[in-house]
Amino acid sequence: TYDRLLELQKIGELNTRLTVENFITTFTTQYYNYIRQYIRLNNLRSAVRLSRERVRIVETHYTVGTMSGLDLKQARVDLNSDLSAFLFQYEDMHSVRTLLNQLLASDDIEFPIIAGDSVIEFNSSLTHDEILGRLIENNTYLELARRDEQVSTLDLKLAKSGRYPNLRLNSGYGYTHNWYGSSTYDRQRNLGLNYGVTLGVNIFDGSNQKRRERNVRLQIENKELAYAETELGLRKSLSDTWMAYRNNMRLIELEQDNLSTARLLYETAIE
Repeated sequence: TYDRLLELQKIGELNTRLTVENFITTFTTQYYNYIRQYIRLNNLRSAVRLSRERVRIVETHYTVGTMSGLDLKQARVDLNSDLSAFLFQYEDMHSVRTLLNQLLASDDIEFPIIAGDSVIEFNSSLTHDEILGRLIENNTYLELARRDEQVSTLDLKLAKSGRYPNLRLNSGYGYTHNWYGSSTYDRQRNLGLNYGVTLGVNIFDGSNQKRRERNVRLQIENKELAYAETELGLRKSLSDTWMAYRNNMRLIELEQDNLSTARLLYETAIE
């Protein structure tokens, strides 16, 4: 029973650790989301600036008669569309900022946040096998599943203890003091110590002992299956995340090439 209580204490510590890890994960995710939204806001601000420049050019063409009024209206529609996207993005930035302040328990929920990072860097030195090894060894969900399995193993030992002989010890100490108003003795005191030993063996309990052990064995099998299911789910999540991570690294390279081409086209158009 003592060993079982120790395992339950460790499970409580793991639950606390899991709460901290989940908070760190949530905060880190929202922090990088804030950076992403900030970059997107700057991009949309640039888009609005380009759309205004386009309207100015189209207005000039319309004034000299080389473009129609339809072209000018389309340019203004595109400008309004970019302005609308910019305003919605500013709203998203505000929502992420208030969420970060909430996670930080800030008194001012709208306190302005200036991120120390302006870009999200990839770590190209990571390897799948290294991360998988750390996951199997240190993941809190797996450790909780291991502890649950260990608790069930101790429960089986407790259930089996019903088959063993039991020894009970009992003792007591008594003290009485009596006063008599009229008697040969005016008072009487008694001191007494008693003790006993009981040895018992459970001969038959209606197969309840076997039933208890069978139920606990089923619990152990369930915990083993739960552990295997948790590990398999984590491997699946890691595989998906790793694929997305590597794919995003390749997409970054492609988008950087597209950005260079777009800048060249922009400079040529402006000239």
